[in-house]
Amino acid sequence: MEAAFLAKIASIILLDIVLSGDNAVVIALACRNLAKEQRKKAILLGTGGAIGLRIVLTFVAVWLLQIPLVKVVGGLLLLYIAFDLLRSGDEDPDVKSGNNLFAAVRTIIVADFVMSLDNVLAIAGVANGHIGLVALGLLVSIPLIVFGSQIIIKLMEKFPILIWIGALLIAYTAGTMVVDDKYGHQLVEATFPMMEHLIPIISMVLLIIIGVWTKNRQVRNIRR
Repeated sequence: MEAAFLAKIASIILLDIVLSGDNAVVIALACRNLAKEQRKKAILLGTGGAIGLRIVLTFVAVWLLQIPLVKVVGGLLLLYIAFDLLRSGDEDPDVKSGNNLFAAVRTIIVADFVMSLDNVLAIAGVANGHIGLVALGLLVSIPLIVFGSQIIIKLMEKFPILIWIGALLIAYTAGTMVVDDKYGHQLVEATFPMMEHLIPIISMVLLIIIGVWTKNRQVRNIRR
């Protein structure tokens, strides 16, 4: 019994390590243009709000995922967030407006909520209704997300291409959510089954096209 319990704990920790990566990327992208003192505040506020939502989501995840097309809507929202984060890449990093802090926190909470649908369900499944194990999963995810996002921000400052890679990761997650939806999956299976693999890739290609077009438009506006 003890060995099985320890195995569940190990599984939850491993799941958190794997599943917290994309959340850390979202936080890093959302906070990268803030001043350093605001960046830490946004990470703490955003992560705190996201964890609070995860606690609520843990108890309603199974019910929520039964709502028709909820993951399709979530995927489309996530795709917009990826584009919005990419579009803001050329903003002045020294802007210290409180509105920007609020916008970063809002983006973190909304994106984490959407991306946590599957994450929370997976952890709840491993925990098998054990509230203590679910709580452990949430506690483990907090430092992973906070410290992970800070490391990613520093890497993005040195290697700007990581901003695009992060946005593409979010876009891929968005496409995966669409085809993982109960009704989205049924539609794909009834029409063209290969779309299950193509839609996440199409999401990334679409983001690249729109992102490049938007960047070129921004450059033309600056030159004017």
